[in-house]
Amino acid sequence: MSRFFQFRLALGRLGPLEQRVLETVWERGSATVRELTESGDMNLAYTTLMTTLDRLYKKNLLSRQAEGRAFRYTPRLTREEMHRQAAEEAFRQMLDASPASSLPLSYLVEIVSEHDSQLLDDLSRLVESKRRELRSGAGQKTGKNKNSKEEQ
Repeated sequence: MSRFFQFRLALGRLGPLEQRVLETVWERGSATVRELTESGDMNLAYTTLMTTLDRLYKKNLLSRQAEGRAFRYTPRLTREEMHRQAAEEAFRQMLDASPASSLPLSYLVEIVSEHDSQLLDDLSRLVESKRRELRSGAGQKTGKNKNSKEEQ
């Protein structure tokens, strides 16, 4: 859980250069500073790139493995995982921003419907699916409790 907390903190602190470097590492799968500078993809000074990769590592967005006298950097998360975490954090902040939880939800519905009316139908299906899941989970827990009492 702490990894995700650290990741959410890091999301808000990514600068344009960090985003660009992270995108490049995602595209390549992994990279060393030398590979990135020699490929011409980044067009940055070696030390600038090295510092940026180190910052992404310290923000828990990249892992690194020693490779000779250098490090090979690899993304810790996929783009999709990062986008999911960013959306999750944005929704949490939106819900925490208002004392009445229905207010941010009404904004969400309004924004979704303005963006794409089909998304509103998708949201409705997701809500219904989650309700069924929660009901079946509650039923299973109740069933387990009954069995536990009978066994005692």
